[in-house]
Amino acid sequence: MAFENGIIDLRSDTVTQPTAEMRAAMAAAPVGDDVYGEDPTVIALEERAAEMTGKEAGLFVTSGTMGNLIAVLTHCGRGDEAMMGTNGHTFLHEVGGISALGGVFPHLIPNRADGTLSIEDIQAAFREEDIHHPPSRLLILENTQNQCGGIPLSVDYMRSAGTITHSLHMDLHLDGARVFNAAKALNVSTRDICEPVDSVMFCLSKGLCAPVGSMLCGGRDFIARARKIRKQLGGGMRQAGVIAAAGLVALQKMVDRLPEDHRRAKKLEQGLSGLEGLEIVKGGAWTNMVFLRVKPEAGKDCAVIKNHLKQSGILVGMSGVDEFRFVTHYWIDDADVDKTIEAITAII
Repeated sequence: MAFENGIIDLRSDTVTQPTAEMRAAMAAAPVGDDVYGEDPTVIALEERAAEMTGKEAGLFVTSGTMGNLIAVLTHCGRGDEAMMGTNGHTFLHEVGGISALGGVFPHLIPNRADGTLSIEDIQAAFREEDIHHPPSRLLILENTQNQCGGIPLSVDYMRSAGTITHSLHMDLHLDGARVFNAAKALNVSTRDICEPVDSVMFCLSKGLCAPVGSMLCGGRDFIARARKIRKQLGGGMRQAGVIAAAGLVALQKMVDRLPEDHRRAKKLEQGLSGLEGLEIVKGGAWTNMVFLRVKPEAGKDCAVIKNHLKQSGILVGMSGVDEFRFVTHYWIDDADVDKTIEAITAII
């Protein structure tokens, strides 16, 4: 089920396009002024998101980056410190927004191979009250952890992280851009993953296929403060129900099909794992991502491989100078996976 142009796009699940049902819902959506709190479709989406994460309230935002930024600015004041992983999206790919716009200091903790931050490292990173130190206010986790292979963090780990964080009188925010992938991979409810956290952001785009938007969920008072910060950042939207309608369809129809993406990622991994000169890394296909390293002894230039695949109508992403990332999603079917395996086999 490649796109209409025939391209098999495995660069990311951010390339997904809205389904026909989403487009129809967008065209028919009842709307109002969301800044006035009068858009019925946005209200329905926020209530649904809160229910699915087990939180009191939700807030519709334009992107995951904005959702994470609003969360940090709501939890922290200027000069406060937020702990996060060295491989975390908030640190690596969000333009330093928490520092540039919020004056929040990032305190980095190394991610382990399984995507987690060790409880001992979290404890050690905490700063006791001292005139020389920024106050430790927040811990940020990412689930699934993208840079560690799209690996899901277990419910037991989330609970342990919540326990240590709250014992230190800090808040816990979850970058859950792909939290529904994590829940399906672990065969648990999204509410179970989110129960220990004070706030959670998840994307309506990516594997859920909505064209735009993310949700920030948390306590009622937290979301009230977050709503004002959203406005401060220029994120207040008017008749936003037109795009929120696609998000409602995403939550109703797209979550339960995510295991299909995981199965196809595993199929891709299995089809490539035996090829000479290639190595599946980061533990294989935990969810909808496959990371593939080209061994030096293969004598193959990654840029050349990428260009050959492009000429065959297959787009792939790079996660390092010698490493590819393949991401499966709604618009990738079994035939696309087979064609990708055949094309790479021919090149190698």
